Amino acid sequence: METLVGLLPIILMFVIFYFLLIRPQQKKQKKVQQMQADLQKGDRIITIGGMHGTIHAIDEGSLVLTVQDGTQMRFDRSSIREKLNED
Repeated sequence: METLVGLLPIILMFVIFYFLLIRPQQKKQKKVQQMQADLQKGDRIITIGGMHGTIHAIDEGSLVLTVQDGTQMRFDRSSIREKLNED
């Protein structure tokens, strides 16, 4: 019984660590992966490096962005940080 009482603070610490750090990070990762999977031609996006552009073409692992001056660049899907809302 004493060993259980001695291990209780460590077990409690792992439970708190899971709910405060691991679980929210997993939810955020799923949300980003879903956003990257739902990208379509014509969506306005921002890359991880801060490049703003419009999706010109998409294939399974990459996409082609058109930036303001008409230049087209190829990026991996995983390099997309966020999709801009159509305001």
